[in-house]
Amino acid sequence: MVSDMDRRRLVAVAKVTLAVVAWGASFIATKVALREVSPITVVWLRFAIGVVVLGAVVAVRRQGRRVARRDLAEFALLGFLAITFHQWLQSNGLVTARATTTAWIVATIPVFMAILGWTVLKERLRPDQVLGIALATAGVLVVVSDGDLPAVLRGSFGVPGDALILASAVNWAVVSALSKRWLARHEAALMTFHLVAFGWLFSTAALLAGPGLGELGRLTASGWAGVVFLGVACSGLAYVFWYDALKALPASEMGAFLYLEPLVASGVAAVILGEPLTVAVIAGGTVILGGVWLVNRPVRSSGKGP
Repeated sequence: MVSDMDRRRLVAVAKVTLAVVAWGASFIATKVALREVSPITVVWLRFAIGVVVLGAVVAVRRQGRRVARRDLAEFALLGFLAITFHQWLQSNGLVTARATTTAWIVATIPVFMAILGWTVLKERLRPDQVLGIALATAGVLVVVSDGDLPAVLRGSFGVPGDALILASAVNWAVVSALSKRWLARHEAALMTFHLVAFGWLFSTAALLAGPGLGELGRLTASGWAGVVFLGVACSGLAYVFWYDALKALPASEMGAFLYLEPLVASGVAAVILGEPLTVAVIAGGTVILGGVWLVNRPVRSSGKGP
């Protein structure tokens, strides 16, 4: 007989797995939609749908409440960085970058978080973390160059989109540092709703200044499928599932699930987009995951005094 605690844990594991699978497949869905419309249109549609989904979750859970003006200013800043700017970088990067390469680069976010903590917060880096940063960097170079490391030395860093994806990983490290503090004061679903809402408003301004709504008629059934998946699964339910699971599982255990994201992306990209799983991608990806594990590896206290 399954206890209530075991049942809650099983539900949490299922939710975090679904969230990570959705995020892994998001790069492929974005590539599919980008075949038909511009990046800003994809971003705008994705978060228009996301606002509706998250708004419904907040209403059903009765978490809606009035937000202080100071909090709204913080939400607006984080909404711009986490939604508008971040998705602009990724969607424009995916115009030329492969979905597989993108997923492996994004997997290095914990490495940039460690570097940010060292440079800005003056946090100490252990020797194994320094080694992990070096390994992850080497893995990224192998992936983006498709194993041709001499090309990197000649100044060729993959395709132009790879640089934008790398910038998005750095940006998300900054977003994570900011949101960690604010999550302590706000309910996750309510905060996420406001971030997505502000991000969508900012992307609306960019859309109207650019292509406008005229591109919507160019979306075919496959394009709409990609956009709806991004909006409902990736920008709506995945965030809700992730934060729900975070209440039942340790943060360290949650982080381990993120290792699945690039693996899911590589598999789905191979099936749907026909992107090859080259030896360089597999080898570089393995090195990246090893480096990220070293950076995130928990160190148990010996119990001895200083």
